[in-house]
Amino acid sequence: MPSTFAPPPGGTTPDPGDAPTTGRRRPTPASIALWVGVALVGAVAWSVLAISRGEQISALWILFAALASYAIAYRFYARFIATRVLRVDDRRATPAERLENGLDYEVTDRRVLFGHHFAAIAGAGPLVGPVLAAQMGYLPGTIWIVVGVIFAGAVQDMTVMFFSIRRDGKSLGQMVREEIGPVGGAAALVAVFAIMIIILAVLALIVVNALAESPWGVFSIALTVPIALFLGVYLRYLRPGRVLEATAIGVVLLLLAIVGGGYVQQMGLAESLTLSKETLVVALVVYGFIASVLPVWLLLTPRDYLSTFMKIGVIVLLALALLIARPVLANDAVTTFALEGNGPVFAGSLFPFVFITIACGALSGFHALIASGTTPKMIQKESQVRLIGYGGMLMESFVAISALIAASVIDQGVYFAMNSPAGATGGTPESAAEFLAGIGISTPPETIAATAAAVQEDIVSRTGGAPTLALGIAQIFNSAFGGSLMAFWYHFAIMFEALFILTAVDAGTRVGRFMLQDTVGNVWKKFGDLSWKPGTYIASAVVVGAWGGFLYLGVTNPLGGVNQLFPLFGIANQLLAAIALTLVTTLLIKHGRAKYAWVPGIALAWDLTTTMTASWQKVFSDNPKLGFFAQRDAYADARANGELLGPAKDMDQMDQIITNSTINGFLQAFFAVLVLVVLANALVVIARALRAGGLPTTEVPAVESRIVAPSGLFATEEEKRAMAEHEQALSGASR
Repeated sequence: MPSTFAPPPGGTTPDPGDAPTTGRRRPTPASIALWVGVALVGAVAWSVLAISRGEQISALWILFAALASYAIAYRFYARFIATRVLRVDDRRATPAERLENGLDYEVTDRRVLFGHHFAAIAGAGPLVGPVLAAQMGYLPGTIWIVVGVIFAGAVQDMTVMFFSIRRDGKSLGQMVREEIGPVGGAAALVAVFAIMIIILAVLALIVVNALAESPWGVFSIALTVPIALFLGVYLRYLRPGRVLEATAIGVVLLLLAIVGGGYVQQMGLAESLTLSKETLVVALVVYGFIASVLPVWLLLTPRDYLSTFMKIGVIVLLALALLIARPVLANDAVTTFALEGNGPVFAGSLFPFVFITIACGALSGFHALIASGTTPKMIQKESQVRLIGYGGMLMESFVAISALIAASVIDQGVYFAMNSPAGATGGTPESAAEFLAGIGISTPPETIAATAAAVQEDIVSRTGGAPTLALGIAQIFNSAFGGSLMAFWYHFAIMFEALFILTAVDAGTRVGRFMLQDTVGNVWKKFGDLSWKPGTYIASAVVVGAWGGFLYLGVTNPLGGVNQLFPLFGIANQLLAAIALTLVTTLLIKHGRAKYAWVPGIALAWDLTTTMTASWQKVFSDNPKLGFFAQRDAYADARANGELLGPAKDMDQMDQIITNSTINGFLQAFFAVLVLVVLANALVVIARALRAGGLPTTEVPAVESRIVAPSGLFATEEEKRAMAEHEQALSGASR
């Protein structure tokens, strides 16, 4: 990619990207025809989705609209950002090359790192959020997932990763402190770390709900740890560089672990592996600590890389099954719940809550933590931010689209019976059918009972989104591939979801450790040294203890951890994205590239609009179903009058709901205020930079790289020649 090597004086950079790029190959007629064809497919698909009302349409139109949009965005917009906006430079050594220490800084093959990064960012959000948002119809979610990822989510991930690479892989909070100022930096460090803890607690909560009382799931997920340890040793000592070979071994072992989980009863392990939610909390805390302190090459990278094959494999298989089964969408394009804000799954109208409920998959602040955490310390070349940052986020968006489709093709009576709280449905097919009739949906109890029998699980009020997604996947697979395997596919999907989410927990814990060490390192330099093991152990223990405490509160919450924590998670996650986009916008202007500030600026403006609106409603709404403090007051008044409000079963649970709602309300207000402080400080810096035409930054001086590696997933012919010449030069020098 075109770039310059010389480091910019004072941290600012003239923009030779303004000049015509030399040496660019002219598009061939075949290439032009291909992209015109892709654009036409996308245009037709979007047109069908936009104008179809009242008739059944195929789910394939959503699939085609998304895939065409992703292809065009990656080919053209991501390239524009890399070459013009960021001006990546492969002649500069990355932190992984300059600071390699075998623990956190490790030069990693782009394919393996893509797997790690995708596994780390793809947590509960792209699976659960679209399923919950399906109560508003398929069209709002589809538009936000696709448009949001192209202009917001993927832009944030790619740009934050790039700027972190240029600053030795520093964390988001530390970059805000150094580039925006001590006031905004202090607010950012507190906000980022606190929000990170909430996010990790919710991610772990989804895993606990999926694995509780499921010996099959516990068996399969537990085996991924020793498999990953084996692969880490295999690639580092036994067969270095044999990525494809290790991949084949790992995939086979992973499939055996999944299949073997179905035989835990015969192996006599079912009772031992049937764990309560409280036991799983302890197990996850212990695992999170171990994963945070071990070298990245030993557990984190191989496990996430391996998990990615299952994740991408299942999603590709789902896309294939959709092409074969060609299911029709069972819900409306836009439902009345979206307009009136009185949906049984969650309260709130389309704006702003569809943009909050669907976070990962469109825009997620959590990704900025990974993009400024583990990944920039492992990347080979700057140009790979396009593949790993932008491409990884597009892949997660496709997961979100797949989840939305899966939730939209099942019977909508079954959908609402599964996702409405037990206090509303009554917990049985008969009472659920009566509840559905009350909200205008006619579904006989026999339909609900037959669905439960097919998957061999109770399905009424299985809230949280994961069971609904598993049912949708099972239904599509069963229809596409035949047979009576609904129960098998359902449980397979449940385990797929647990594995999907758990990989974000371990990477997130490590990033939290980086953040804490960076923050404390401002006043205690030794603690900020990532190679100092006592600091590593202390920071890891603090992080897992913090999210473990919130996880325990969620597991024991009478209202259900998902109902209480997911709204806070969604808004906090998007507030975190606002901090990341504020940083990127500020840095572009400080580097003298103000004319490109619109690239992250558009996403920042929209994100602030939605998150501040949602924060206001969650704090100040007088609707107990929507506002945290209104909910607190409703239960407090009932408690004072000696009344018991469902789903609380006794006064102790009433007190717990009052306490949790109060904490959530204060946290929501606290997070919003901190973000506004960061924004205000950034506006001051931006004004100064605009007047001066740029300001010095903390970008590290350039050091020439000795590594030659491809920028994309597959090496071009030019890159192959360059690598061959590099190998010959190294061979000649060693003689």
